[in-house]
Amino acid sequence: MGREDGFYYDVLRLPDGTATRLKVRSMVGLLPLCASTAVEKWQRDRVLRLTAAVAERLRRMPELLESIHATGPEHLGLAETGMIALVNQARLRRILTRMLDENEFLSAYGIRSLSRYHAEHPYVFTAGGQEYRVRYLPAESDTGMFGGNSNWRGPIWVPVKALIIRALLHYHAYYGDNFRIECPTGSGNVMNLFEVAREIANRIARIFLRDETGRRPVFGGAEKFQRDPHWRDNLLFYEYFHGDNGAGIGASHQTGWTGLVGALIRIFGTIDPEDWVGGRPPPVALEKGRA
Repeated sequence: MGREDGFYYDVLRLPDGTATRLKVRSMVGLLPLCASTAVEKWQRDRVLRLTAAVAERLRRMPELLESIHATGPEHLGLAETGMIALVNQARLRRILTRMLDENEFLSAYGIRSLSRYHAEHPYVFTAGGQEYRVRYLPAESDTGMFGGNSNWRGPIWVPVKALIIRALLHYHAYYGDNFRIECPTGSGNVMNLFEVAREIANRIARIFLRDETGRRPVFGGAEKFQRDPHWRDNLLFYEYFHGDNGAGIGASHQTGWTGLVGALIRIFGTIDPEDWVGGRPPPVALEKGRA
């Protein structure tokens, strides 16, 4: 993590053993959010030895708490919920402030995989006498690097965004309304993390819904799909989506991961913030011999 801006970056190790930080504002800086899980009381009660081992490790190595979030018995959240996460509260706020900035990662259609900042400020790196550039590309790549694949250079990629939404829900189970943040950054509109997760999910769903003109962003400029009554309601689950206008890019039948949008719609259409926190009961054990 960069000490000056609180964001995570890739590190490139060179053949001579030296290393340099590649200060590209990319999905790399958001993925640490996903290393998180809320631990409820009934879960701790089922693994008492593991719970005790974690508490003992934190007692013997308190320096761990300088960079990660791991709660002991004296620092439980709502309904005695514990939290184990790579990102602590201060780092969480700094990362989210950037992620929820519409001039950086937050698009009208989800979270971009590369900050829009790099559209006007490409990252330039020189190695072996050659210059390499990383620039925000909302759609297809304009170079052959990495096989020409562009999903890490700006488009919206649903499976990774689903992981971020899951992480936000875990953080909300611990903090509840005790953690609130501007969404979008600079808007003055303050949300808890459940509401932030729902806002991101709604923006992803917007890709597939008709806008005020009756057009679906997913179909972009393909008029056959936009207007033809035999095609306009047959949605395609593209591999990833244009970071600025939501148009589908890449393979058009990527239901294996883009289909996650259906689960997101169902989750936020049936669960309220109050349902998510407050001590959810453990799952009912199945009767022996019955599925």
